[in-house]
Amino acid sequence: MFKAKRYSPISFPLQPGETAFRDNWVVIRRYHVEGAGPMLVDLSHRPKYDVQDPDLNRVLQTLDLEPPASVGRCAWRRGFLVNRLNPGQASVWHLGDGPADALAAPMVTEVTDGLVLAALIAESVFPILEKVTPLDLQDPLRRPPFAIQGPVLGVPCQIVVIKPEITLLACSRGYGQSMAEALLEAGGEYGLAPAGERAFHRALGPVST
Repeated sequence: MFKAKRYSPISFPLQPGETAFRDNWVVIRRYHVEGAGPMLVDLSHRPKYDVQDPDLNRVLQTLDLEPPASVGRCAWRRGFLVNRLNPGQASVWHLGDGPADALAAPMVTEVTDGLVLAALIAESVFPILEKVTPLDLQDPLRRPPFAIQGPVLGVPCQIVVIKPEITLLACSRGYGQSMAEALLEAGGEYGLAPAGERAFHRALGPVST
């Protein structure tokens, strides 16, 4: 069966050093030149799902996923990060290194192609994010990993703080290139530069299996 080639909404003017072809995406695993400082990684190719059901916990357990304890909390299982957005809705992103089985159920919608997903990686990402969003991501009442929804550069986004060194940003595909360029500009004084998928997995470390 013919499958159309899938393209990221984000493009960096850099020479790839290592690529992979996965689920009809050309994935940049590493750029030819990558620095050691703050990094912006395009993860738009990673599988992403929206799950909605009044009995959300039961549905997530049926999918062999970990239900987060409350709204705004996140949970890991099998390389999937589950972000509880409200009592009946969660976003589910596969962030493990490598392929994943698709999630299939009537209450699950795959949204991979419709969403940008990018990772900010730095010793502390908050000085960069303070320049692009009014959201308080350092509220002491929130413990990573947590999810919050709100504007980034005026664009509705889902923000997930995995740990102080890694924050994920998701928004509608149409804003992808502009969002990436604006983030690089905001982080320019800190040396923020593009990096490939391998850099994200090095920073993330082991996730729940």
